[in-house]
Parts: sequence; C-alpha cells; structure tokens
Amino acid sequence: MDNSLIFGEGGMNDLQQLKQLGFEAYSAYLDILEQEGRDKLLASISNELTYKNLISMSTVFTCKMGNEMVGMAFFVPHGNPTEIYDADWCYIRFVAVHPKYSGAGIAQHLTRLCIDKAKETNETIIALHTSEFMDAARHIYEKTGFRQLREIPPRFGKKYWVYTLALK
Repeated sequence: MDNSLIFGEGGMNDLQQLKQLGFEAYSAYLDILEQEGRDKLLASISNELTYKNLISMSTVFTCKMGNEMVGMAFFVPHGNPTEIYDADWCYIRFVAVHPKYSGAGIAQHLTRLCIDKAKETNETIIALHTSEFMDAARHIYEKTGFRQLREIPPRFGKKYWVYTLALK
C-alpha cells in the first residue's frame, strides 16, 4: 500500500469532504442503473443529512492522501437497528473509495479498521449490505470472512444482500 495514504478517524469537520467522496465514488455506478435507481442513488449520495446522521452515530474511518479524502467507512455500533440490521448487530456503512484510487487496498483496510473497532468494543456480530453490481466490494468482504446471510428487497433496482461476520 502507498505510504502516502493516511488512515485515521473523521468527524463533522469532514462533512463536505465525505459528501464529495461519496458522490465521486458512488457516481461510478450510475451508468448501470435504470433511471429510477439513478435518481434514488443520486438523492442519497447528495443528501447532507445522510452524512450528518452517519457521522453522529458512528466512528468514521477515513483515508487521505495529503489533504484529499480518498476513502471512508462508517462503523455503526449495536443499538442502531434498521429494517435490515438487528439491534444487537454493529454494522459497516458507506465504504467508499475515490475511483482514481481503486485497487490500492483502501477499502480492504477501511473494512479491517471497522472489524478491529467492533472487536475492541466487544461487538458479537458485524454486518453490512452490498449489491450485485459491487463485485469488488463483495470480493473484499468475502475475503475478510463475511458470509452472505440473506437477500434483502432490491435497492436502486438491483439485488442486495446482508453479510455478517461473527466476532466471538
């Protein structure tokens, strides 16, 4: 991995950079989605409230090159259930890497930081969700030990699955 990549923790002061990175990273998927899916994805990645909510409830792991935010992942502790995550699970959200840094091991390192945080805070199950169009992400998660638990209702017009990893 490039030594000039700096991993750390972010927060509300990074809001605009996180939002910009989310837009840059997830915009790469727009061409493979139907119009309705594109519209929903754009609305999600452009919504500042999405990032504010995630920052307020999670540990934000970041990767920077110089002053540029090039990677992020949000570790959400248990006690924050959603329609797809159980209350006693912690989970990883919004792993994103700037497209020009794809393949540099950033997503894998950010995922590992989330797993390490989960172990440090005595979590028992860590979960995430991913899609049929995120092949590289699925490969990283499976290589890291996550296993597909179930399919969930489609998002953006595509198949999605919940993956879990038992920590104890």
